[in-house]
Amino acid sequence: MDPKTPSSQPASSSTPNAAEARASRRNFLKGPAAAAAIAAAGAAPAAMAATTAGIPSIAIPKDLLSSLAEPPKPGAFAGRGMTGAEVFAKLCQEEELAAMFCCPGNYTVINAIAAAGVPAYGGRTEGAMCAAADGFSRVTGEATACSGTEGPGFTHMIMNIASANAARTPLLVLASNMQIAGDDREAFIQTGYQQPITTGMKKYGKRLIAPDRVWEYGAYAFRNMKSGVPGPCHLDFPGEVARARFTDPASLKDFYSKDKYRTESRAHPSPKDMATAVDMIAKAERPMIVAGQGVFQRKAYDTLLQVVAKHEIAVVSSGPMRGHFPDDHKLSTSLAPDALMSADLVIFIGQYSMPSPGEYRFNPDVKAIRIHPEQEDLGRNWPLDLGIVSDEKIFLEELANRLPAKKRDAWVTEIAAARAKWEKTNLDHYALGLKHSAATNTVHPAVMAKEVHDFLYKGDIDPKQTVTGSGGWTTGIFAGRWLRAHRAGQGVACGYQYGAIGPDLAMMIGAGAAVQRGVGPQAAYKGAPVLCITSDAGIAYSLFELDTAAKYKIPTIAVVYNNNSWGMWPSAVGSARSMHMYLFQENLRYDKMAEGLGARGEYVTTPEQMREALKRSYQAAAKEGVSSLINVQALKEFTSGRDYAPGIALPPEPGVGAFAH
Repeated sequence: MDPKTPSSQPASSSTPNAAEARASRRNFLKGPAAAAAIAAAGAAPAAMAATTAGIPSIAIPKDLLSSLAEPPKPGAFAGRGMTGAEVFAKLCQEEELAAMFCCPGNYTVINAIAAAGVPAYGGRTEGAMCAAADGFSRVTGEATACSGTEGPGFTHMIMNIASANAARTPLLVLASNMQIAGDDREAFIQTGYQQPITTGMKKYGKRLIAPDRVWEYGAYAFRNMKSGVPGPCHLDFPGEVARARFTDPASLKDFYSKDKYRTESRAHPSPKDMATAVDMIAKAERPMIVAGQGVFQRKAYDTLLQVVAKHEIAVVSSGPMRGHFPDDHKLSTSLAPDALMSADLVIFIGQYSMPSPGEYRFNPDVKAIRIHPEQEDLGRNWPLDLGIVSDEKIFLEELANRLPAKKRDAWVTEIAAARAKWEKTNLDHYALGLKHSAATNTVHPAVMAKEVHDFLYKGDIDPKQTVTGSGGWTTGIFAGRWLRAHRAGQGVACGYQYGAIGPDLAMMIGAGAAVQRGVGPQAAYKGAPVLCITSDAGIAYSLFELDTAAKYKIPTIAVVYNNNSWGMWPSAVGSARSMHMYLFQENLRYDKMAEGLGARGEYVTTPEQMREALKRSYQAAAKEGVSSLINVQALKEFTSGRDYAPGIALPPEPGVGAFAH
């Protein structure tokens, strides 16, 4: 494939001009040109256009297309006035909420947010759409929202709210609630107190019981999401608040613009602390920066490159997203785990989920500096030689100005040797996997991961183009070793820190929505497909969101590792009457299920078939906007080193494939 053709670099993927860059994110799917573009989705692709025995083919509803093409219609205080939901939607629009993902429910609120012009996506389950909102944020750094109805809709989101909390995602969790008048009466259905349920998995939460304070508490939520370390904020709307009407803004409490209820001011490092840090780094022989989530969140990745170019400090990236330091840089140790132990000074920058010393592959006695925007977190888990309260980008800018130019040839050489060793280990595993694949007529996970790697990064596709994510146990461990991130927001660790099984595909569909719109760091690759590697266990949680991907033309390639079991089946070995709980039916056809949802299906049992399936799937995604599911048939025994070496081993932390911190 030629990288200039639509098969690998969609026509819409060129870098936007200055006018496009200045355009509001809320221009999504507005105007006749956008309506014409979405209308193309009305014709089903060739793969699903034919009818069988009089059964109609899958088609995009006309009402969906016409609804997406409608212009925004926000509420106004004139006339009948604005509902509480419309007041809140106005706040979301003014805060440039990047997107909302929901399942119908909380109707008054989601309808108002969509009408206000916030890009909105409706999917099949609340839980999966919560993960999609998380995925959108992980590849852009923007605040997003998810929503569900009270009771079952809200509780269905819990796992993925917790995942977003572990990833410090600026996620606005919205849910309706029954009327305050029904409190303690079990009135009608679905009543429940939501806020206690999200205790421990949010940064801020509030049940809105005073209609005139809806703007005030919405401002609380955005202030928390966009200040310091981000995290989920949970608001629930009883009927009296969502349906209240206001004809005069003076009747709302604290009805201020965002420049009055929050600030963009950031902490600066003190001159004394800065001088100490510069001195420590200059004296170190093998300094290393752990570039955490804050480097991405504060868009400090270009500044980090300036620091490294000037002073040759090694960098290993960490966090729920990858690429804020490129894997292919000569000073990247993300693929050189043996070099981690050689570091004599570690500088944590924006490490929001802080490990304990034994969890990272550093010498336990290594000197440590940590830069963090919140003072109270400095010194937690990891003893420090220097703690600095500062915004991550401001610290790096100061470092770029103050550090002397320096070459560290010996350090660069050592990193290159460690990288070569790591790559040889992975290639040795791949060679074993090829033997196992040939012997069993199935695909070993090392082979699956290597084939994806070669297709995305060694062929004609721009290696910086495709956003990828992975999850699962055996699947995720092998995939993480081979997926690469060469630019900001190119990689997602779907199971980061919380270890949830299941959000992977939905999360990547959300990431794909961001790529389709070209938000933030995805602008240069607007319109490109995304790829997700997940497991047969994980796909059960969000398979039906392939329907959502089809509705909104979000081309997603789902590579499903099908080993007929839960990855933790070895824990049942030797335990009587236990194994059956870990097993699925063998040779299930997830590809056929995908076809029933309007996507393409591919079934592969050999590396050669895998290669061809990737080509066809990418072509369909790039040229037609059609998603595909590649069912990669495997054996559960590949997980076991006793049956098929090497088995599995957790990748070193931090680095490529890491997901604990």
